[in-house]
Amino acid sequence: MEELNKLLTELGISKVRLAKYLGVSRQMLYNYLALKTLDEWPKEKKVKLFTLLGMKDNEELIHKEVSGAYILEVEDRLNEGVKVSASSRGEVLTDLKGFNRKEQELLSDIIGLLKEKLSSDKTKDTYYSYKYLYHYIQSMGTTDELKYILVYMSKSLGFTDPMEFVFNKDKQFIFESILFSAMTLYNNGGASRAKLSESHKRFVQDIDHKKEEKLSRTQELNSAKIQALKELGYTEINESNAKEVLEKIAEIQSRKV
Repeated sequence: MEELNKLLTELGISKVRLAKYLGVSRQMLYNYLALKTLDEWPKEKKVKLFTLLGMKDNEELIHKEVSGAYILEVEDRLNEGVKVSASSRGEVLTDLKGFNRKEQELLSDIIGLLKEKLSSDKTKDTYYSYKYLYHYIQSMGTTDELKYILVYMSKSLGFTDPMEFVFNKDKQFIFESILFSAMTLYNNGGASRAKLSESHKRFVQDIDHKKEEKLSRTQELNSAKIQALKELGYTEINESNAKEVLEKIAEIQSRKV
């Protein structure tokens, strides 16, 4: 990566322009440049970089001599690439007009990264990883601990200062400490399947119990809805009677308290 940074300096290519050419944020580019080798880059981005530099592989990067003509060639490709990338980014941001600039950039980076990962890695592991991520995001508002897990991972991977607390400081501090202890136990081999089988059994039972409660609640609401429609003389809920029906459902449920 040292050779790449040296070449970019000789060519006079700023990180801002390179990020625009690659279609990523500056922070994402810095993350790429912090990797040990170009082989760790997403395949699509590595190909784009080599196209910009007019190269086929890492070997050419190491031995490349910069001339005035070469600088002009790269500059032309860079200018054209930035235009195309800006156009593509504009398409991504078309549906994000209700968001401020930082939110737009964040959403664009997330969308771009997901497309990148899913297009470059078609394995089952990748598909299910992002499927579970989707479930995670769907559930973000249900418990604060889901946010604390994200912060813990961001800190442990070096993206965030370990003493930064943007949520509830006390709860976040306690959660991070507990999670660190658990991860240390896991990584040091202090836990085994045999030792934790009973704990995992309780984990499964807890999930089954929550499912039963959810099913019971759904059945209860469905019964209340049927009864409300019957008492009001309706056959279905629609836009014109929704408020009245929901109020009747609440009344029916309050009778049971």
